[in-house]
Amino acid sequence: MLRRDMFRGLFASAGALFGLGQAHAATQQSPVKQRVAYHLSDADKVAFVLGNIRNHYDGTGGNVEIVLVVHGPALAAFRTTGASAAVVSRFAGLVKDGLAPQACANTMHGMDIALADLLDGFVSAEQGGVVRLAELQREGYAYLRP
Repeated sequence: MLRRDMFRGLFASAGALFGLGQAHAATQQSPVKQRVAYHLSDADKVAFVLGNIRNHYDGTGGNVEIVLVVHGPALAAFRTTGASAAVVSRFAGLVKDGLAPQACANTMHGMDIALADLLDGFVSAEQGGVVRLAELQREGYAYLRP
């Protein structure tokens, strides 16, 4: 009788360990995707922010949704005419990786910029950049302003 109880205990322990291992493996394979909103308004920080976004994609293995909201003087850096080759190249790669860039409609109006004047991938934040950032935060996006 003692031997039978010992085997039952052994099998129960092995089953529990196997179950824990499977549960741990499942959580390691499908971590929750980060959702992040980057805020960019300073023209002198364009390259820095694009670099941060690249690092964010690389650091998470691409397991992140990133929205870049651009307003103010920084928006001029994304005009198709006048954008540096480095910004064009870096930006295109980020859009390919899933970056969702949004341009403040108020800034576009104030600077006389049409959506067609901006690099491919931009959509308009119709209610304004700061309003869009607040909406994203309400939707659970982490807010970053490098």
